Amino acid sequence: MKFQTGSEKETRDIAARIAKTLKGGETLGLIGDLGAGKTAFVKGVAKALGITKTIVSPTFVVMKVYPIRAGTIKKFVHVDAYRLNNAESLIAIGLHDYIAASDTVVVIEWADQVKEILPKKSKLIYFKHLGENQRRIKA
Repeated sequence: MKFQTGSEKETRDIAARIAKTLKGGETLGLIGDLGAGKTAFVKGVAKALGITKTIVSPTFVVMKVYPIRAGTIKKFVHVDAYRLNNAESLIAIGLHDYIAASDTVVVIEWADQVKEILPKKSKLIYFKHLGENQRRIKA
């Protein structure tokens, strides 16, 4: 599927549509340049899953876990791999515990930085900055 958006809200709306298909056990790998819409997408997924806390990229803490109280999904894990020197750093902080969980959705920004540890069935989503407010999302 390909989408073109003209605002952050449109990006969040597309993410919400994708989030409605999630059951738990999925890993979404987000790939794209700085400012291409990855964090806006994560905000849309989180809101659609019922998270009311403000979502910001965990650039310095690397991983943030949010509990969810509805449906089959019990945890939402947001990872930002931008500043990582190697994928083993994610293993060291316990990412595999979440990736393996059937009640958890994991979203990794900058997934191309850690491709070697992504599950084979990961859903990669590509973002391209087309102009001031224009983005292309390929899911």
